[in-house]
Amino acid sequence: MAKSFFITGTDTDVGKTLVTQALMQATHDLGHKVLGYKPVASGCKLIDGELKNSDALTLQTASSIALPYAMHNPYAFAPAIAPHIAAAMANENISLNHLSEGLARLQATATDYIFVEGAGGWRLPINEQQYLSDWVKKEHLSVILVVGARLGCINHALLTLDAIRHDGLVVVGWVLNQVDPNMSHYQANAEALKQRIKAPLLGEIPWLGSEADNSIHNFIDIAPLLNK
Repeated sequence: MAKSFFITGTDTDVGKTLVTQALMQATHDLGHKVLGYKPVASGCKLIDGELKNSDALTLQTASSIALPYAMHNPYAFAPAIAPHIAAAMANENISLNHLSEGLARLQATATDYIFVEGAGGWRLPINEQQYLSDWVKKEHLSVILVVGARLGCINHALLTLDAIRHDGLVVVGWVLNQVDPNMSHYQANAEALKQRIKAPLLGEIPWLGSEADNSIHNFIDIAPLLNK
């Protein structure tokens, strides 16, 4: 069965899709087949009669096997709001079992690794009672944390790590992504995080602005994940 990793972030807009794409590309470059999975997405647009999310489309493009869009993103909602609110507006219920069925379908393909991108931060509500993190626990997924380097990132990173470990899951690696080009004392903050996060640093991505492209995987060291 394919090994699956769940990519979460310290907040929304910290570069989860960018990092997931880079992880997939780095793994693919080593000769492995990869698939991307975006279980829940809001802010989707109608494309060819189907609601599609730009992040999920990125993962679909980065995948080694051509599959229908819905296999990469089973829950897609138009409003760019919290998924549980968007689901309620659409009279839908986000089901953990349905998310698991989607992952199982990907695992049944001839792939080696599946990279699952979360939405928002770790404690994302998907309905009135459950969080996306409940599904990650259900599937016992290994977690990769994306830390968005900006003011407050140390606190956000350490609180997120505490929550993940409290849920009984293992953080197998983390990536530092500079999302604020004007962040004060970036290097000092980076060193503080490196001292405190007891997991392999898979990559440190500098501010790239509009220069961010498919070469982003050159900032990623995938070896600590694949050697486990």
